[in-house]
Amino acid sequence: MGTACAILLAEHPDQSVVLWARESEVVQDITDDRLNHHYLPGIPLPPDIAATNDPQAAVENSDFVVVAVPSKFLRSTLTSFAASLAAAPPMISVVKGVETGTLMRPSQIIADVLGPRDVVVLSGPSHAEEIGRRQPASVVAACSDSQLAATVQGMFNTDRFRVYTNPDVVGVELCGALKNVIAIAAGICDGLGYGDNAKSALITRGLVEMARFGAALGADPTTFSGLAGIGDLITTCVSPYGRNRGVGERLGKGESLAEIEGSMEAVAEGVTTTRGIVELAEQQQIEMPIAREVYAVLFEGKLPRTATDDLMSRPPRSE
Repeated sequence: MGTACAILLAEHPDQSVVLWARESEVVQDITDDRLNHHYLPGIPLPPDIAATNDPQAAVENSDFVVVAVPSKFLRSTLTSFAASLAAAPPMISVVKGVETGTLMRPSQIIADVLGPRDVVVLSGPSHAEEIGRRQPASVVAACSDSQLAATVQGMFNTDRFRVYTNPDVVGVELCGALKNVIAIAAGICDGLGYGDNAKSALITRGLVEMARFGAALGADPTTFSGLAGIGDLITTCVSPYGRNRGVGERLGKGESLAEIEGSMEAVAEGVTTTRGIVELAEQQQIEMPIAREVYAVLFEGKLPRTATDDLMSRPPRSE
């Protein structure tokens, strides 16, 4: 996603972009071939995107810093940049998930590691592969500072990428985390061969869980009906690019979590997010039946078919 964001930003001729990568071979590929073979293969990068693995060189004199690393590596990555980011430029986060243990959202981790600073959350249905190919997409830029949100909106808007603003940072970040948990459940439906009726019901009731959880933590429930909520949820639950849906599908077909993770190069955020979301839901006494069953399949050895049966046999109630 970091590479996709760099491509979007570079479409504006007045914006210079430096892309940081941990691996020296990724930097070399971008510099020599104008391709990120490892993270976004087959999509050419504009010639004016620079690449480096030096944290200081990456952020020196930057007006904004886009943070696009998996949530499980966010704290350690930010720590390595802390000295270089003492000047406190505004941060743009496209990170989705919650931190295991602390249960912090990405914007909270940024403040915890780097100190208080402005954070704009960019989120919505936005697979990097499609963005890189300039296929149309729309997202939201969330920030309590409406002027800063509008600035980021202008930085990213193109004729193929439309950005809306939203003041609800808590809701937008929770949408990005929770939708990955529901996507694992949707993948389990696919793996078990349950069909469209089951998957549609799961997505609909999953959205209810997401909004219930968000409202309990101070989010605006209407955010979950927008691009960051239902928009991103649909994409993640149906797309072949969806890593979390893919994990669920393989679970539904009988593979173990260890087997799946051992064969994956990329990170499926929903796996670690499920642990944190269920822990937080239990602390806050928030009813999350789908998330709880996903947790049981991932971490307690429950069979996916048994988890489905238990969801379907819950006591009848009004919608």
